[in-house]
Amino acid sequence: MAKARLQIKISGRVQGVFFRKSACDEAERMGVCGYVRNLINGDVEIVCEGEEVSLSQFLGWCRQGPPMARVTKVDTKKLPATGEYKHFFVE
Repeated sequence: MAKARLQIKISGRVQGVFFRKSACDEAERMGVCGYVRNLINGDVEIVCEGEEVSLSQFLGWCRQGPPMARVTKVDTKKLPATGEYKHFFVE
């Protein structure tokens, strides 16, 4: 299976609703590595790597988020995998 890297920007009510912690839990469960962080404009950014199938599933989760979140927009950019991440963490 091919590995890939995604840069994901999530907009909506995504800060203060446990989005980062939930994303970390979901990524680890799916075998996805990388990080999640809050942006100053209220969005959340995720940079992640893994098998394309796992990334697709994780992206599906990101479109919904945790129960208290309200995702209004998800922008993604596919990049070549670098292998720099060994686990998923909150930055």
